[in-house]
Amino acid sequence: MTLNRQMLEENEMDGYAGYARNDQYNPAAVRRIAEKYRAILKDLGEDPSREGLQKTPERVAKALQFLTHGYDLDPAEILRSAMFREEYQQMVIVKDIELYSLCEHHLLPFFGKCHVAYIPNGCLVGLSKIPRVVDAFARRLQVQERLTVEIRDCVERTLKPVGVAVVIEAQHMCMVMRGIQKQHSIATTSAFTGEFNAEKTRAEFMRLITRGNPVG
Repeated sequence: MTLNRQMLEENEMDGYAGYARNDQYNPAAVRRIAEKYRAILKDLGEDPSREGLQKTPERVAKALQFLTHGYDLDPAEILRSAMFREEYQQMVIVKDIELYSLCEHHLLPFFGKCHVAYIPNGCLVGLSKIPRVVDAFARRLQVQERLTVEIRDCVERTLKPVGVAVVIEAQHMCMVMRGIQKQHSIATTSAFTGEFNAEKTRAEFMRLITRGNPVG
């Protein structure tokens, strides 16, 4: 079995032929990025030929390709691959979704949790697809505010629900390691549509994602 065929079958088993962990790298891009990082190491006063750094440029190039592989994913297609009809009309919440991304201003990580809810309008989606959509948008160069809105809009446009709510709580290394250097600062962003703009519905959502016990 060829590698490409094996990856395709694994992806199809995963429910979406366009989603997979990206451990396959573009060799030409790796070479180009690695060469630039060798120059950067020199400019920082390091010797890229010393033992500990000899393979660092290639490692960084591959890491960046993985950390930004969301550009190759179609979040809406991830949702469409698992949509089904069901007359459930109550709030659906997937909370505490682990989130890792790169701030586009300094290329430093930000990470935390994402909470997503929607109120169906005759159509549900497999629960595992919500975290995959979060990951598809997060694995790009991002700002937290845009990331929040992109997740909301993707769910809104694809599922056409009664309402969507997204909250992200994240810690930014550009605040912790440099700049203001505040070790415990958490940034919270939110985006709502439809019924979640109503105070009562939004308050219920916020209560469910903030209480310590599992939802249910």
